Amino acid sequence: MSRRTRSGEYVRLTGQHWTVLSGFTVTATIVAAGLGWPSSPELPRLDPDRVAAARVALAHLEVVDQRLAHGPPYRREAFGPAWTDQAGVGGSGNSCDTRNDILARDLAVSKSIAAQTCSVAVAAGRFRSPYTGREVVFVRGRESAAVQIDHIVPLAYAWDMGAADWPAVRRIAFANDPANLIAVDGPSNQAKSDGGPGAWMPELEGFWCQYSVAFVTVSAAYRLRIDEDSRVVLTRALADC
Repeated sequence: MSRRTRSGEYVRLTGQHWTVLSGFTVTATIVAAGLGWPSSPELPRLDPDRVAAARVALAHLEVVDQRLAHGPPYRREAFGPAWTDQAGVGGSGNSCDTRNDILARDLAVSKSIAAQTCSVAVAAGRFRSPYTGREVVFVRGRESAAVQIDHIVPLAYAWDMGAADWPAVRRIAFANDPANLIAVDGPSNQAKSDGGPGAWMPELEGFWCQYSVAFVTVSAAYRLRIDEDSRVVLTRALADC
C-alpha cells in the first residue's frame, strides 16, 4: 500500500511504519517500539485502544492560545549532558549513550564498533526515515548527520510548555526518554526545528497517526501544555487514524 506525501510523491509504507511508537510500556514514562528496516508488505493499523487513549489524553491536556516564551530563555544545558546514559529512563545505565541506544533500536545495524560512550556503538546501518519514507544509509563519521535523533516533543517546545519549571532530574529524563526519541533523516529534523504539530508535521502523511499518538502520549505523561494550533492538528490527525 502507498500513501502520498505533501509534495505529491508516493512512497511505499510497511508494517514497521505503522507499528513504530505503538508498543508503549511503562518505564519512567513510556518506551517506544523500534522502527527497524522495513520488510513486511503488510500495513497493520495502529492499535485502536492506543489511538482511543491518545484522543482522551489530548482532550485533557492544558491548552494555551499560543506558544509563549516561558520565564528564563531556553538553554539546552538545562536538560543535562546530551545523550547521557544516566537519565533514569528505559535503557539508561547500560554503558551506552542514548543516541546509540536509539540508533541500535531503529536501524538495521550492519556494523558496530567500540567507542568511548558505547562499547557497541553503531558504525553502519540503514532504515527508512518515518518522516519521509525514503531510505537513509548511516555511516559513523563525517557523514553521520544524515541520520539524526529527533525529540518528538522538542526540548525547546517543552521548555515553553512547562519544562522550565521542572527539577533538573525530570528534564534529563525527558531529554533521554526513548518514548520521545526516534531516528529520522537529517533534513527533516532540521526543518522541524523546535516546532510543535501546529507548525510542522512529517512529510509522510501515512506516519501522522503514529506521530500524533506519540506526541500526545509523551505530553500527557509529562503533563505538558500544548498550543491551540497544535491541538487542532493533532485532533484531525487522530481522527484519521
